[in-house]
Amino acid sequence: MKKVISILLLAALCVCGRTHAQSRADELMKQAQESLAKKEYIKARYLFLQAYNAFSTRDQYENAVECSINASALYHRENYYKEAFELLRSTEQVVTAGEQKSEKKMPGLHFRITKERLQMYINLKNTARAKEQLARLEETANDARNDSLSNDLLYTQANYYYTFGQPVQGDAAINRLIGQYKEQKNYEKVDECYKTLIGIARKANNTGLMARTYDKYILWTDSVKALTAQDELNVLKQKYDESLATIQEKEESLSAKQYIIIGLCALAAILAAVLIFGAIVLLRFIVLTRKQKRAISIANEHNELKTKFIRNISAQMEPTLNTLDASQPGVKALHTFANHIQELSDLENTLSEPYEMQEKNISNFCEALMDRMKGKTREEVSLTVNAPKLNVRVNPEQLERILLHLLENAAEYTPAGGKIWLDFKKRGAHTHQFIVSDTGCGIPEEQRENIFKPFTEVKNLTQGDGLGLPICSLIATKMNGSLTLDSSYTKGARFVLELHT
Repeated sequence: MKKVISILLLAALCVCGRTHAQSRADELMKQAQESLAKKEYIKARYLFLQAYNAFSTRDQYENAVECSINASALYHRENYYKEAFELLRSTEQVVTAGEQKSEKKMPGLHFRITKERLQMYINLKNTARAKEQLARLEETANDARNDSLSNDLLYTQANYYYTFGQPVQGDAAINRLIGQYKEQKNYEKVDECYKTLIGIARKANNTGLMARTYDKYILWTDSVKALTAQDELNVLKQKYDESLATIQEKEESLSAKQYIIIGLCALAAILAAVLIFGAIVLLRFIVLTRKQKRAISIANEHNELKTKFIRNISAQMEPTLNTLDASQPGVKALHTFANHIQELSDLENTLSEPYEMQEKNISNFCEALMDRMKGKTREEVSLTVNAPKLNVRVNPEQLERILLHLLENAAEYTPAGGKIWLDFKKRGAHTHQFIVSDTGCGIPEEQRENIFKPFTEVKNLTQGDGLGLPICSLIATKMNGSLTLDSSYTKGARFVLELHT
């Protein structure tokens, strides 16, 4: 049992740790993006590196690559190319290890890393190494078979060719991309291609390319207007044809609709009759509801009177009981019964008033309770506590009262050589349980439903008034918790006190 509980606690701690690490990585990435937006480049680079390490540890490769590329861009922005290349090399190793671990290729992530490395070689005007990276980028895009990566490759090729003075190859790459978008009639993407190409020319200070692109862009703008107009004309013609077909259908169905209208009129008359009948039923229901509310009000009033009556009886019994010999078992039982009645009434009237809470070490608290049970059990009954050294906010007086009552009941019904456990289990950030188990005779099935309800059976008061568990249940409710019987446990009795802090 101890080993199982330890494993469960360890698993819960691991889950909490993973959740905290995940939220920490996301927060680092968010802070880095905010610093980058504020142009705090050194701080942003540091935060991106921290987020990269956190995501790598969590095997979240896509986020790790994104943070790595951002940090690398901030490195070579300040001419720290050695650090940037080293970071990208480390990132590629992480992705490769992830592919081996998951047995799944990640060409899209390799593409992003290679593209960033290519951009650095372009910035360094290193034609040979840039060409190597471009070839590798094309190979990665072909492996991915992804339209988005293929389009990105064409943009990158055009940028490479224009930067290194190869306008013919650059025009071929960008024209191929523009041709694909024209075939798809994706005019917005075509427009975006021309604007991107103008940006590349401006960045490379290539006036010739900029002039050619502007001429093509102007021609495209004029032609796209004609294409758009033709498309709109085709759409209008299609709508016109659809309208003619709709008119024809309506004319053909007009006679049938006349019969439908007649049928609808008849149906409306039927519905009107049904509504009138429904209104009558509703009025009767309202009248009955008022009577029921009045009956409930009277019942509540009688219940309050009954509670006051019981409290008055308890108060009036006290002077008489004080005149009797308190050493007599019957008199002592009556005293206890009167006190329990008074306490039940007080608890019911103050359920909305919470107890004061304070932190307690659960291990020490439970061990102290179990020590008080020594000498109260039958021979050779083993007493076990399973509770971690953990501080929890509780009301120690009321918690002690409930657990002592449960332990005393367990001691009373557990035979010689039996066992009694007191376990503590954490069920969440703000939920925990105290569990009292024994190997006694258990509780008969026919009595389980009423053990927390007071006055459900007539008992000999000298043998207990049966109000202990109902009082404990009300105290648990007032502590923002619940006291239940575990019906699945069949080797004795097991009570579960669950508290929410």
